[in-house]
Amino acid sequence: MFNIERWQEIFETIRKNKLRTFLTGLSVASGIFILVILLAIGQGMQNGVAKEFEQDAANRISVWTGVTSESFKGLNPGRRIQMDNTDYEIAEKKNIDQLEYKSGVYSIWGGLTSYGNENGSYRIEGVRGDYQFLENASMVTGRFINDSDLDNYEKVAVIGNRVYQDLFKQKNAIGEYIKITGIQFKVVGVYTDPGGEREETRIFIPLTTSQRIYNAGNDLRSLVFTLKPEENFDKALAASEAFSAQLETDLKTRYSISPTDERAVNINNSLENAKRFYDLMNMIRWFFWGVGICTIIAGVVGVSNIMLIIVKERTKEIGIRKAIGAQPLSIIGMILHESIFVTAIAGFVGLIFSLFLLELVGPYIETDYIRNPSVDFGVAITTVIILILAGTLAGFFPARRAAKIKPIVALRDE
Repeated sequence: MFNIERWQEIFETIRKNKLRTFLTGLSVASGIFILVILLAIGQGMQNGVAKEFEQDAANRISVWTGVTSESFKGLNPGRRIQMDNTDYEIAEKKNIDQLEYKSGVYSIWGGLTSYGNENGSYRIEGVRGDYQFLENASMVTGRFINDSDLDNYEKVAVIGNRVYQDLFKQKNAIGEYIKITGIQFKVVGVYTDPGGEREETRIFIPLTTSQRIYNAGNDLRSLVFTLKPEENFDKALAASEAFSAQLETDLKTRYSISPTDERAVNINNSLENAKRFYDLMNMIRWFFWGVGICTIIAGVVGVSNIMLIIVKERTKEIGIRKAIGAQPLSIIGMILHESIFVTAIAGFVGLIFSLFLLELVGPYIETDYIRNPSVDFGVAITTVIILILAGTLAGFFPARRAAKIKPIVALRDE
């Protein structure tokens, strides 16, 4: 490896064939560059999806109803299914040992809200105290809805940080009164949500209060649950799927809905969604690896062809070396050394350039679904290993051919 004469020979060969060496190295560098960029984009997509799932609790299960699409037990399709408090109470009682957080929800869209001269239209949601954790919301100041608010039908409100900025302009909001659809509510808390401003344009009020003041009776728009943590993801997924299936069956039984009706009862299971997204991300990542590896293989084939040409050009030299006692392994080592050196240097250039480009351009290509496109240390090490293997593979066949050259034939070859 540290044979000075061999290094001199390698640099001499490169010097004599500058253009050929440059084009050979360019193909390898391009392969590594494309591989790293694709993997970084794949990682950025995974980060983006993970960020989207941070908006709500990781194992959240949401249920809402719609209109029946099939006739069943003499009932015509087109019936609107309306859930109520009884559905929540049945689900809670039946699954009390499984449930971690739970809440019924009654929503009002476009509720005109004002404070002084400021006003805006926001979504109003009547919820229970657990809803803070179902939404992954954090209190900036004040508190969330509590049981006392529910029991006493209190007119209190917890506003999102975006609503706070719109209405209060950085003033203290706690204890102040806002008008929601013309009714005064006392602000008791300001929350922030990892989902960003879109999730912070809501106002939470006690569920019982929302049902009373909006004449909703016992009606609910949706039910939201999370299950207690399991030992691993697979067990958590199995438990959530079983819970979702049972909940759907119970609702369809209670409201005489066909078991095959897919529109009347809708369930969103965040763990199922996560599994689908992460499976898709894994497929995309493997696809990117495949494209990158194929690009590197194309570069390796180019290097191998160049090395074959070099072996052909140095046939007489190799013959002389063998005639004065050079062993086949020595000839193989000489060719492999040169091949690995060229591919490694070219590959490192491609790696460094791709990392530099990601550092420079990465922040400008971020979207909701691509966040922090980058490669970790493990991926960088993997590319280095690929470089070494690529160089070895590129030089192996030419080296083996060189080792088989007979001195007498080589010396005759001009």
